[in-house]
Amino acid sequence: MSEIRDLGHSTAPDDSYLDEMARQTRARAAQAAEWVSDFTGTPESSRSGIAAGLDAAQGDLTDLLHTIHDLAETAFEEFDSVAAIASVLKKQGIDVETGLFGVETTLRATTGSGHGRRIAILAEYDALPEIGHACGHNIIATAGVGAFLSLHALYEKDPEAVPGTVVLLGTPAEEGHSGKEVMARAGAFDGLDAAIMVHGYGYDCSDQVWLGRRLLKVTYSGIAAHASAQPFMGRNALDAANLFYQGLGLLRQQMPPISRLHAVITDGGTRPSIITESATVQCYVRSKFPETLKELSDRVEDAAKGAALMSGTGVTVDWDEHPPSLPVRTNSALTARWAEHEQTRGRHPLPAGVLDESIAASTDFGNVSYRIPGIHPLIKTADAEVALHTREFAAAAKSHAAESAAYDGAYGLACTALDFLVDDALAAEVTEEFARDGGAIDVEHFFD
Repeated sequence: MSEIRDLGHSTAPDDSYLDEMARQTRARAAQAAEWVSDFTGTPESSRSGIAAGLDAAQGDLTDLLHTIHDLAETAFEEFDSVAAIASVLKKQGIDVETGLFGVETTLRATTGSGHGRRIAILAEYDALPEIGHACGHNIIATAGVGAFLSLHALYEKDPEAVPGTVVLLGTPAEEGHSGKEVMARAGAFDGLDAAIMVHGYGYDCSDQVWLGRRLLKVTYSGIAAHASAQPFMGRNALDAANLFYQGLGLLRQQMPPISRLHAVITDGGTRPSIITESATVQCYVRSKFPETLKELSDRVEDAAKGAALMSGTGVTVDWDEHPPSLPVRTNSALTARWAEHEQTRGRHPLPAGVLDESIAASTDFGNVSYRIPGIHPLIKTADAEVALHTREFAAAAKSHAAESAAYDGAYGLACTALDFLVDDALAAEVTEEFARDGGAIDVEHFFD
């Protein structure tokens, strides 16, 4: 006879599935070939110059990584983080603009000849409420700044070595607010030919799935009544919210395996004795492709309205309080260059398909990647079992491993950016691949 569980505590989640995914990842990684790019890219002399520039800036970069980590400023409040970045750049005589594109905590700096192709290196620096840099954006910022500083130093030494323009873009409010889309609608990415960045993770991975994401708020309006004396005179908004919540659960059976739905009832009434007059449900809708995200959004909205019909309540459906995020479209030609450079740093980025795609979150870089070619690789910062958005990852984001990730990431970003500027054949393939994958889409109005 089984023991009776103490109902005062939840059961412990089982690690079996995670263990099996880790085993399969190791097996696939063992079979993965080393990366080889078809393009020449950056000359060895320039790569050496980039490395030297990073070595010279190492102290400032280490301080910056820890400063931003300690500040832990949340979306659109990253004033001191921007000031810290600007201070490091100005120390090297670099002009810095802030407060651009209608957002006070943006930042931009440029280096290079000012002619030819233009590539952006993106830096995030917002933290999560309560748990700080549990996504490691301090590492992203440091890697981006380090890459830019090393390219600027190379340009100052030999202007012909950087034929084109490198733009450092500070992009606030990634966590839940899609700051890059806000910037994009104000023209931040106009005139750019490509954009690159790197994100901390539990693995070195060149290309992992990032899902598109939309936020839905559904408000049901009922009629209050005494739940015992005259329940028949009421219309229960909580019933509608419950029906919608259950409908989402049933809908999951017919979704693509990589799509996601998760919801909370944020307002469900005040007293058991009163038929609930108003109830609110907030829902995240995620999917792997823009088209499947649009189709799933339509089905979720139908479910929300159907619950209102069944319960006799009114309903308002409000999409995307903050701009939606599209999935990330990765440019393989740029990815191969990134991976080759990281191999010279002793890292071995996994190709797409090695990590289980079911462990997938969302990022507003996806919106950039459907406007211009881009990459969003991952760099090992913590042990594989340490998940993003946990206190454990926040601790890892200020470790020696985080410092190494920032330096190695900076080197890879700088070399990849320069590859794009100096190698005409590579740049042509990057552009052609982007066109083959569907080209730019109207991100702002995609869900209209």
